[in-house]
Amino acid sequence: ERDAWQRERNILQNALKQAESELAKATTEIENKPVVETASPKLQRLYRKYLRAESFRKALVYQKKYLLLLLGGFQDCEQATLSLIARMGIYPSPADLQLSGSRSRPFTKFRCAVRAVIAVSR
Repeated sequence: ERDAWQRERNILQNALKQAESELAKATTEIENKPVVETASPKLQRLYRKYLRAESFRKALVYQKKYLLLLLGGFQDCEQATLSLIARMGIYPSPADLQLSGSRSRPFTKFRCAVRAVIAVSR
């Protein structure tokens, strides 16, 4: 009985692999299918606009994933640093907080503006 189940499992796995490869072939054919040359120029222009928009969308998805990964790394690093400082028993004085806050605020605003410009330009 166990051998029969094993044979059936192997047959089903092979069928699954074959179906997945056929699906991958069909997907690539659909994605790479050019616009029919006999179609109207308006339809061709619309299709080119669609392809361009889809390309931008994919690029934005990739950029979003990258930025989320980058921010997650910064957040983890910052939390680890703050917990290490807290374990050492060192806390900043209120005067230090006011001094660093007033000094770094314009610089922080500038840095945020530059990052926004870079993100928009990409």
